[in-house]
Amino acid sequence: MSDVLTPQGGGQAVRTVEESTVPDPTPAANDAPASAAGSGRVADKAFKICAWGAGILIFLALAAVTIFLILRALPAFTGDPAARTSALESLSGGRASSFAAYVGPLLFGTILIAGLALLLAFPVSTGIALFITHYAPRKLSTLLSSVVDLLAAIPSVIYGLWGALVLVPAITGFWAWVARYLGWIPIFSGPVAAPARSVATVALVLAVMILPIITSVARDIFAQAPRLQQEAALALGATKWETIRLAVLPFARSGLISASMLGLGRALGETMAVLMILSPGFSYSLRLLRASTSQTIAANIASQFPEADSMGVATLIATGLVLFVITFLVNFLARRITGKGAAK
Repeated sequence: MSDVLTPQGGGQAVRTVEESTVPDPTPAANDAPASAAGSGRVADKAFKICAWGAGILIFLALAAVTIFLILRALPAFTGDPAARTSALESLSGGRASSFAAYVGPLLFGTILIAGLALLLAFPVSTGIALFITHYAPRKLSTLLSSVVDLLAAIPSVIYGLWGALVLVPAITGFWAWVARYLGWIPIFSGPVAAPARSVATVALVLAVMILPIITSVARDIFAQAPRLQQEAALALGATKWETIRLAVLPFARSGLISASMLGLGRALGETMAVLMILSPGFSYSLRLLRASTSQTIAANIASQFPEADSMGVATLIATGLVLFVITFLVNFLARRITGKGAAK
């Protein structure tokens, strides 16, 4: 709208209005906003459908894996007893004639190796994450973050090659030294495997493998710790370590549990590195430095699958089903612990 002054009579100006410039309050003038709102509602509905589809997809994938494992493992429990016993004796070298006796040592070895790897990796990962977020200069922090992310992306077969070709020959002497001076502790008693294809070496390789994953998650959690609380602690005279202990670690507790469970899940299911390094055994031994004491479920499946008959394949898949359940329980417990920590 614009005003125009026109002279009239004795020079008196009269204000007139150009009607043509007044906005047209007809429905046609509001088409654009209405159209935009309608388009926004359509996009919102489409996004909602996509989000629901993505959420349901993960349930379908989990259900598909579960159904596959159950159906293919069923003959190992309901098939001909003579065929089942024959398959178990063939797979175990005559040392097991029932499924429980067969899967027991494998499950023990899986949990032992994965637990040792987590025990070695978790404190180191936490230390690296704290150094990156609270102690390292900015340039060094950026470089270390890139290195950690790169290590997390390396395939497990590369770690297996490194472990078999480099670490095993190099660490054999060290394990001998450990057995000589700490052999009075049962887990370090000899004889030491030479070359060192033992549980201790595999656990060390798996620890290196899961270390970048735990470090990456822990670093992101530490970086989100409330800055005001840290500054308040420093203002009250707390040292750097006291600030981390009082303001950072309590905030990151539940996230650290999730990070450790993520690393444990990878260690439980690791196949290639274990297959390439470990000298397999079939016992409940805790002697970490000896050869041929333990084997994991995943590595056992990979090594025995090519030569197994139909009943043998069903038995191996049944052991995979056990590993699937164990992994599910570990993640379920981690979620419960994390949920309780967040609720406090």
